[in-house]
Amino acid sequence: MTRTLPPGRYGAATKSARPKRWQIWVLTAVVAAVGVTVAVVAYNRFGASEIDSQATSFDVVNDSRLDITFTVTRDLPSRDAVCIVRSRSRDGSETGRREVYIAGGADKTVRVTAPIYTSRPPAMGDIYGCSLDVPAYLTGS
Repeated sequence: MTRTLPPGRYGAATKSARPKRWQIWVLTAVVAAVGVTVAVVAYNRFGASEIDSQATSFDVVNDSRLDITFTVTRDLPSRDAVCIVRSRSRDGSETGRREVYIAGGADKTVRVTAPIYTSRPPAMGDIYGCSLDVPAYLTGS
């Protein structure tokens, strides 16, 4: 026995609004393209860098000088680099800063000791950052 519904009471039967096959493929392609773009941007921004640095020690020489020793590792050791090192006082404020030029060479990892002259008694030294984009005033060219 087949049931029939009263006409007009429930509306007309309609075809389901399923997406067409080409719409699914276009949506999949758009999602994949967005995913690849996000992955590339994230890798460029947060991926492995061409240069890495690490402070190994510091020595407070007197109330106006601190010597910092650090290592710099470059993917291409022949490239020049620059590192910004700084000293900080007991309260954490920066008391001195210096750019250190590191000439290209044969060694992938180099150890550097640099003095930092300070405006107040130093308590510690650290590396602010390193870059392969060396300003012209450091190289003399």
